[in-house]
Amino acid sequence: MPPIPGSGLAKGLAVTLRTMTKKTVTAQYPDTQPELPPRSRGVIGLFEENCTVCMLCARECPDWCIYIDSHKETVPPAAPGGRERSRNVLDRFAIDFSLCMYCGICIEVCPFDALFWSPEFEYAETDIHELTHERDKLREWMWTVPEPPALDPGAEEPKEIAAARKTADKLAAQQAQQAQQAQQAQQGEEGGTP
Repeated sequence: MPPIPGSGLAKGLAVTLRTMTKKTVTAQYPDTQPELPPRSRGVIGLFEENCTVCMLCARECPDWCIYIDSHKETVPPAAPGGRERSRNVLDRFAIDFSLCMYCGICIEVCPFDALFWSPEFEYAETDIHELTHERDKLREWMWTVPEPPALDPGAEEPKEIAAARKTADKLAAQQAQQAQQAQQAQQGEEGGTP
């Protein structure tokens, strides 16, 4: 049986009329914020206190978009008779997000946990030169970094914690035994006195 002329048009209009009466599912972005998945990659936050200016992040960055400046500072000896030490002091830490490809290599290679992924994604600028964000802005994004996920409850306890717990249990058992012996000695003295 040949199709009725105009049946395709009627089916299309029927679909249009059905969807017109349903509530929309599109989130209007500026008015409603999207629900991001946990630990999503937005921008890189800097925890400045942990940065030792080792330059690993800048050396490993495939785009060379991390700029670090520092100077050496002499630290007085901690104890009398000690020697002075020198340490690097961070002067500038900037990331050019117009070059960054969000690979996360800088975060992975940082041995001191100074860089973290922040879910912040609203950092658009009208001028491309303003996409180079300095350490003050990177530090602001650090406070939007979510807590790390909890450890797996079925996971094995780390050996360091297990050793510390074993030592603490042994010490507590010794103290309890000493307290019990002292109590028995005290009772023996009280019972033997006329």
